[in-house]
Amino acid sequence: MPTLSGTFNLARCPQCSVAWPTLNLKWQSATNDSSGGRPRHWALYVCSTCGGVITAWGNGAEKEAQDHFPKGATVSDEIPERPRTFLAQAQESLHAPAGAVMLAASAVDSMLKNRGLTEGSLYSRIEQAATKNLITTDMTKWAHAVRLDANDQRHADEAATLPTNADAQRSIDFAIALAEILFVLPARVERGLKDSG
Repeated sequence: MPTLSGTFNLARCPQCSVAWPTLNLKWQSATNDSSGGRPRHWALYVCSTCGGVITAWGNGAEKEAQDHFPKGATVSDEIPERPRTFLAQAQESLHAPAGAVMLAASAVDSMLKNRGLTEGSLYSRIEQAATKNLITTDMTKWAHAVRLDANDQRHADEAATLPTNADAQRSIDFAIALAEILFVLPARVERGLKDSG
C-alpha cells in the first residue's frame, strides 16, 4: 500500500483507470473515535488526469496507507479467462472510450461463445441468449440500448459518432451484468448448495 505523502502511488486511478496517475495531495486531517481513541490520519488526493478524488487513511502522515476509497474496478474470477481479460481491459481503458467499447463488446462476444452461442451477429446472439432463457428480455432491450457496436470503431466508420465516456461506461456496465448472470451468480448458487448439503 502506498504512503500518505504529497502524492499517492497507485497503478491505476480508481476513478478513470488511467495507468500510473499523478494523484496529488489536496487535504489532510487527523480524526479519532468518540472516546478519543483509534487515531486515523486522512488524506485526500486528486487525479491530475480526470480530477477525481481518492481518499486514504493510515496511522499518520508519511506512513503506509491502511486503505483507500474508491477501490479500482475488479473482475470476478468466476468469469472464464478470455471474457474476464477483455472485461478487465475494458475497465482499464475507460479513459479511451472507443477502445473500452470494443473491449466490452469483445467480452460480451466471448461470454456468449462460452455459452455455445457462436452463430450470427453479436446482437442476434444476445437475442438467442434470451430465447434460451440465459438472460431476460429486459437484458436484451438493455443490450440494444447500450453501445456495443464495436465494428464502427474497428473499421473507422466515418458516419459513426465516436463513443463518449458515458457510452463506454454503459457498455462495461452491461458486460459486467451479463457476466454476473451467466457466470458469477450460478457459481454462487452452486457454492451455496454445496455448503448447505
